[in-house]
Amino acid sequence: MGRVRTTVRTGAVAGAAALGLVAGLPGAVHAEGAAPGPVPTYRAAEGAKPVEGKPSTADAPQIEAGGVYQDTLGPGERVYRLVLDKDESNVYVSAVVRPAPGAKVSGGDGIEVELMTTAGPTCDDSAGRANFGYDAYPISATGVRWGPEDANCAAAGVYYAKVTRTSAKGYDQSPWPLEITVQREPGRGAGVPTTAPSTWPSGPPSLPGTEAVPRAGGTGFNDARALGAGVWRDEMRPGQTRFYRVPLDWGQQLGLSAELSSAKMTKTYGSASGGLTVSLYSPARSPISDKDISYDGKQAGITMGKTPPVAYENRFASDRVVKPVAIAGWYYVAVTMGGKVAEFTEDASPVPLTLRMDITGTPAKAPAYKGSLAAGGFGVDAEDRTAAKEGLTVPEAAAAAGNRSVMRVVAGAGFGTGTLLLLVLGGWILLGRRGRGATAA
Repeated sequence: MGRVRTTVRTGAVAGAAALGLVAGLPGAVHAEGAAPGPVPTYRAAEGAKPVEGKPSTADAPQIEAGGVYQDTLGPGERVYRLVLDKDESNVYVSAVVRPAPGAKVSGGDGIEVELMTTAGPTCDDSAGRANFGYDAYPISATGVRWGPEDANCAAAGVYYAKVTRTSAKGYDQSPWPLEITVQREPGRGAGVPTTAPSTWPSGPPSLPGTEAVPRAGGTGFNDARALGAGVWRDEMRPGQTRFYRVPLDWGQQLGLSAELSSAKMTKTYGSASGGLTVSLYSPARSPISDKDISYDGKQAGITMGKTPPVAYENRFASDRVVKPVAIAGWYYVAVTMGGKVAEFTEDASPVPLTLRMDITGTPAKAPAYKGSLAAGGFGVDAEDRTAAKEGLTVPEAAAAAGNRSVMRVVAGAGFGTGTLLLLVLGGWILLGRRGRGATAA
């Protein structure tokens, strides 16, 4: 085995340690009496390619499976072109819109994604839609090309993804940032069920009551904080949305609740409809369920019903809560505190948020696929479980994996450079602390 140059390895270790050190820095804390800054904005996907959708299929730009794209979207339609194989794969096109903080929206405003053939017809059961509640916050909708089930859209060739934003008159009409993600699920193998489940274990979850562990949520899908079963503590400000991600394997169910504690009041009384909203998304960023309640500055909470067990056959169900829970992977939880809460509470004093999560069911064997599920960004592996245990975001998990890779190189080289190992271990420890700490931003 050839000798590895020490100078190269030192740089790699230092870089990995630096990533850990940066990730370990605490969030900014408001000084006593200082005016609060704006809430953190949605973190866009790293490496997203700029693209400009067209209002018609003519000259529509091409997007590809595995790609992430950024655009802007005003009210109306934008069209993108896909070239798909006849391989019985399912292709998911998700669209996330990010309204400006405080943007005025109605309950009928939202986005829709659908896939079409070059002949014009929409692919069967392809459309996915998401609507706002009382506030403007990031929402996602997902359109699907069902390869094995839709004869009209099974052929190889050109297809179009149409993203439509609806906005009622008198509400915000400005363009919003748009993030498009294309994921491919390989075709199914022999023996995979193709009939919707007749029953599944539902009902309220049995949630833990242990001491809460600090975990600061992310700003969106790209930096969502990984969580597992347990009790987790965060903090929120009016108009803020926190994102978390939970790995659910085949056969597993998620139950959760979110609680807002009392806030520091600036008025004797106040109330905000939709003051607390909880939304749940699939690994393809498709909405599963959401629930909201009013908040008057006092204790309030939402308990979500248990999700169906993750099963391939759920996609054949007509129930919109069951249908998206059809593939193992990262499920996303978004918690929003209504902007109107600022009218009667002290914005500079974040409100404690408690999340209680329960994951039930023993991981089952994955169904037979004709390709790699992980290549499409789906499935649950050991690194995902480690990320949930350590409470890491995607960027932090990548940095941690880099640290582990460097340590394997150091160990394989067979020399005892203690300083290098301490740097890597230091970066890893600080990275773990970053995942456990809540921020006041």
